[in-house]
Amino acid sequence: MKLNVKIRGAALLAVSAATATALLVAGCSSSGGGSAAGAAAASQHTASQHTASQPAVAKQRVRVEVQNGPQGAHLADGSGKGLYMFASDTASSSTCNSACATYWPPLIATGHPQAVGAVKAAALAAVTRSDGRKQVTYAGHPLYYYVGDTKAGDVNGQGLDDFGAYWWLLTPAGKVITGSGSDGSGSMSTGGGGW
Repeated sequence: MKLNVKIRGAALLAVSAATATALLVAGCSSSGGGSAAGAAAASQHTASQHTASQPAVAKQRVRVEVQNGPQGAHLADGSGKGLYMFASDTASSSTCNSACATYWPPLIATGHPQAVGAVKAAALAAVTRSDGRKQVTYAGHPLYYYVGDTKAGDVNGQGLDDFGAYWWLLTPAGKVITGSGSDGSGSMSTGGGGW
């Protein structure tokens, strides 16, 4: 009888410890404030960031292709996600780092990307980022994703004035699309780095 009571006591103690641990974990994981929209945005940013960086992590060959949308034909990755240029960048460097790169993840490649369709292979090059990774460029423009684009065809970053400059899509000719229409206005710039 005494042995049975000791076993029940030990089991009760184990259950109590597990319950306390679960409550502690739940309390620690609570955001403790902030808006539901902010939490949803953070969740969306994390998911999109993972998607954007997946080709480099998986060491798959990055593809750059053409996507058609309201802005006309523009560059996209192999899954149809729009690729943007940042107006403050130069042909030899990216100026989007730290918090900027959280919202505008760079298109990273471990080898030369594949040009698909109307994309010009000769316009594809790379710049070396401050962390040593190679960022794909097109016609001298470092390329980025936007975390607000969650599916193929999204171009929610087009024309945003974010982190001190504008973000624009590029045509297959390397011209900046500065409007929301399909005129593809802008100018072509050349340059870039090598692999």
